[in-house]
Amino acid sequence: MPGTGEQEGGPMATERLAAVYESFDERFADVGGDHFLECVFDDGRWLEGPAYHPAHRFVLFSDIPNERVLRFDERTRRVDVFDAASGFANGRTVDAQGRFVWCEHGGRRVARLEHDGSTSVVADAYEGMPLNSPNDVAVHRDGSVWFTDPTYGILSDYEGVAATPQQAVRGVYRVDAGGSVALRFGGLDQPNGIAFDPESTSVYVTDSGTPAIWRADVRADGSSGDLERIVEADVVYDGIRTDALGRLWVAAADGVRCHAADGTLIGRIPLPETVANLEFGGPRRNVLYITATTSLYVLRTTVRGRALADG
Repeated sequence: MPGTGEQEGGPMATERLAAVYESFDERFADVGGDHFLECVFDDGRWLEGPAYHPAHRFVLFSDIPNERVLRFDERTRRVDVFDAASGFANGRTVDAQGRFVWCEHGGRRVARLEHDGSTSVVADAYEGMPLNSPNDVAVHRDGSVWFTDPTYGILSDYEGVAATPQQAVRGVYRVDAGGSVALRFGGLDQPNGIAFDPESTSVYVTDSGTPAIWRADVRADGSSGDLERIVEADVVYDGIRTDALGRLWVAAADGVRCHAADGTLIGRIPLPETVANLEFGGPRRNVLYITATTSLYVLRTTVRGRALADG
């Protein structure tokens, strides 16, 4: 049951690795911070989906193959099991009302944890057919929920339950306030990470199958423009976040990469494990929480993430 607080290991004895900030462009010149990366947890199989709750100052993150969600408390430095039967939960975010919204491979759905502790279904089908396996999610300033729906969670029983896709495409969807699900983009190979710019006027989607980053305009009425490919990557790209200046922070096979809004690769923070996802947290949203294969890394930076109040 979510929130049971089953202890995983109490306060963690952290390992510290040297933090390296590789700058390729002057637009990365202000990026710095800790001289070390803290590894605060290293007992996962494939860690994903970090999301920070500012009121309670903890991070939830997924250990997908082990079908559990873990919680790291930034004040006590303790890791607990938050949910021991997560339905192969993957990416998540926190909306402007402080509710966790997450993607679930097992249930092939997007769900939300309400303030009373109940779970509501945001989306589990499109045009009467089950979704593939929702992967990652972002909430727009207008409250609509956008998510990616590749097939990773139904390809085998490792990260979900093996099944035959029933959707014609691997899409990117928008769910409005009334619960109506609309297909926004259907031409990607394996859409994965998703994020909005600080003004919520652009949406960015990583395609792990290509791999690439795509961008589209988001209009005031919730419609979107055509996708344009702004990055052709040389390694697999996974989760994505934006900072307060509109730069793109991307989980990559060789670490955390940073791109300018125009797609230019401007910097990199190498890590010893393949990075799956990342999140800006902390009271000032300047702490990077990084899920990288078996480990959760923490890095306090000079950069502020996109404000939660903007969606």
